[in-house]
Amino acid sequence: MPRQTLAETLRAGTTVVSAWVTLPDPLVAEAVARSAFGAVTLDVQHGLHDTASVMQSIAGIAHAGKPAIVRLAVDDFGFASRSLDFGAEAVIAPMINSVADAQRLVAATKYPPLGERSWGPTRAMSLFGIDDAQVQLRTANRSTLAIAMIETMRALDVLDDILAVEGLDGVFLGPSDLSVTFSRGERVAPADAFIDAPVRRIAEQANKAGKIAGAFAVNGERVRFYREIGYRLIALASDQSYLARGISAMLADVDGKSPA
Repeated sequence: MPRQTLAETLRAGTTVVSAWVTLPDPLVAEAVARSAFGAVTLDVQHGLHDTASVMQSIAGIAHAGKPAIVRLAVDDFGFASRSLDFGAEAVIAPMINSVADAQRLVAATKYPPLGERSWGPTRAMSLFGIDDAQVQLRTANRSTLAIAMIETMRALDVLDDILAVEGLDGVFLGPSDLSVTFSRGERVAPADAFIDAPVRRIAEQANKAGKIAGAFAVNGERVRFYREIGYRLIALASDQSYLARGISAMLADVDGKSPA
């Protein structure tokens, strides 16, 4: 039996905790995919990924039985459709600050009549076991997700309008940039209470609009908070922090101490 798609899982109301991978070696993404995470997100915007590493990492994630998500670079809507062609099940576009930005994302990720995505999903069809182009064309718009990052006051001012864009599947909280913009450039504080009101608002408005609410969490406590207020796609920390924490725990075990 084929596994449930990420889109199906999230639309059923299940919370998915995703890994966040910045390192470009595909073996890192595959190893993380074989852990208990429900999905793996490849970070192109602030990570070290390029076209080849994204393509190869998606394959490793898929073969490990998990859905792959790609966080794009800013304004790189062309790579949105390429990521889906490679087999990503969702793309997250940063700095979506207007309806026009959201419409460009939909245009790049959805086939007509919703968007303008060009045909060429050969690799995705291979990974998903789809051998009929008509099946791919008929199902892709619903089975792959276009998700807009909301991380500025500008975006919050037009959040309902962004959520109303046809073909946009969800929004994704960027708490670090949200804290920077709400502090007017004075603080990076992704887990501080002063951004909790807009954080709650994003989830509430997304759920009201029938769209997926996602967020990046710096720690497990923040995952629990997001889950309680209605977020369903939650990315936890990053691969480099997984390594650092694992090293710390193992060395503490050598010394018979609790990890710091």
